[in-house]
Amino acid sequence: MTPDAGESALAQLGAAVDAAIPRELRRAWEEHVARRPVLVARQGIYTAHGRPFGYQFSYRAPGHHADVARGWGRRDHERATEHVLRATFGRADLESVAHGRLLFVRCPRAHLVGELELPARPDRLVIEVSSATEVDGQVLAGIRRLRERGFRVALPSFVDRPDQRRLLPLADVVKIDVRDLDVEGHPVVGVARSFGALLVAEYVETQETLRHARDLGLTLFQGNLIERAGVLDRAGARLVGR
Repeated sequence: MTPDAGESALAQLGAAVDAAIPRELRRAWEEHVARRPVLVARQGIYTAHGRPFGYQFSYRAPGHHADVARGWGRRDHERATEHVLRATFGRADLESVAHGRLLFVRCPRAHLVGELELPARPDRLVIEVSSATEVDGQVLAGIRRLRERGFRVALPSFVDRPDQRRLLPLADVVKIDVRDLDVEGHPVVGVARSFGALLVAEYVETQETLRHARDLGLTLFQGNLIERAGVLDRAGARLVGR
């Protein structure tokens, strides 16, 4: 059997299976799917004057706890990112959650190198390079291609590791974990600023860390002290193209 004939046979089999499903059962399944929550978390990134600069979107699911993600493998992270991108950019009411701001989504290697597609929204999507990503030539080339397409790139959890330094020339935004700045705050901030990126103080949890971040010259802030992440249910929003 030729490949084309095999694909045709599979298509015919799929059509026959679909036709065999009773209409009432099909409708019940569609209603069940429509009622399932499509959750994402959103946390604001704010200026020193309290104005929203952008929003971080991350994975949520019913019963999901952040600790569970620590045991995830590569495919788990990819599926979680796909969920966030579909729930956000795959819905027709994007501006109701974007409010004209940039949307930050942490993306694993497969999205950076082109193995998995990204929404064609460089005007809104800021691609965060996961700190777990191995920075090699393929990743650097992939990020350069994304920047050529107009995407902005963010580097989270910057602590001046050698692999992070390789990414600095490609980063439009660098997020600095203010919990790590007690000892070498000024040198780390100086390195992060060396290629002209915007700097965000992340994990701002206390007034003390907020003051410290301001003393270091940071002007964008993210963390539970500023705003706790809220959970949005996107199930009711119309899918793009429907």
